Amino acid sequence: MVRLKVGVAMSGGVDSTMAASLVREQGHEVHGFFMLLPLPDLDAQLARVRQVAGQLAIPLTLIDLRRHFTDQVIGYFTATYQAGLTPNPCIHCNHAIKFGLLAEAMRSHGMDRIATGHYARIGHRHGRRFVARGTDRRKDQSYFLARLDAEQVERIFFPVGDWTKEHMYERAAGLGLRFEGQESQDVCFLATGLPVFLSAQGIGERAGALISRDGRRLGEHRGVWQYTIGQRRGLGLPDATPWYVVGLDGAANRVIVGKHDELFADRCVVHSLRWTHEPPELPWRGLVQLRSRHQAAPAELTAVGADTWQLAFVSPQRAIAPGQFAVFYEDDLVLGSAVIAADTEAERAR
Repeated sequence: MVRLKVGVAMSGGVDSTMAASLVREQGHEVHGFFMLLPLPDLDAQLARVRQVAGQLAIPLTLIDLRRHFTDQVIGYFTATYQAGLTPNPCIHCNHAIKFGLLAEAMRSHGMDRIATGHYARIGHRHGRRFVARGTDRRKDQSYFLARLDAEQVERIFFPVGDWTKEHMYERAAGLGLRFEGQESQDVCFLATGLPVFLSAQGIGERAGALISRDGRRLGEHRGVWQYTIGQRRGLGLPDATPWYVVGLDGAANRVIVGKHDELFADRCVVHSLRWTHEPPELPWRGLVQLRSRHQAAPAELTAVGADTWQLAFVSPQRAIAPGQFAVFYEDDLVLGSAVIAADTEAERAR
């Protein structure tokens, strides 16, 4: 076996810590790297990652990415919300920050490969490497890695991808490491909650209309960013049957509501299409996942414009949210992804 220098992106949590331990067990030289990010609990994270790196007896290097993270991830997040769309900052961060700038820093420190604690695996097809679903389907994070390109995938290890979360806790306990109550949250910078965070970014309440699909004004909202497609609670619209958010119009500052059956659609338009390797011939048919906890569904992808494509599903899908990512799978392999278009973009493409 070739002994490699492997940089492990460490957060102080069980997954990244055990990733470092597993890589070392494979006989590689392990170096821990910690990203300094603009997070409210940064000092606590730093203390924790120093502790576990010390317990594993591996060197730890700090990489200051606060400015880049603010510009590229938080800037994207707030702008997308203001536009009435649903962002996915973790997908954006993985491509631009963790497997982008952090990986570059690791290479500059002499690392041959990068490893993380993601619950994903590397799969192969026709001699090429692809991100693949993790063994623990409840924790599978392949969706969040869909924007990685072929060069990034070529240099990655996912040591915990063949394990379950329970096994990781058991192995950690066997090493004398304890992580009770340290489960990481979905979006690292939202520890204070979305309203408080956006208020700190200068995004306050902005009253607007709650309207039906046919244009009837039914009530008032306090800002489109407070709502998500499929939301039922907090609308203040008593009726014989519940109302749901079925659309967001950021330009006109309107929240569009409808009944449950209006949440379903059998197609959507996407843009910013990106494949891990060369594009397949269209129409492409496979499984498409529309959000991190969505059950991937069979669909067909066809071109409808110069920079727009249409996804047609075999069966209608619930709460398709513009701004989110549609991720394309062949069995367990991530082949590519695209951004779900807003209704106005979809109408122009038809």
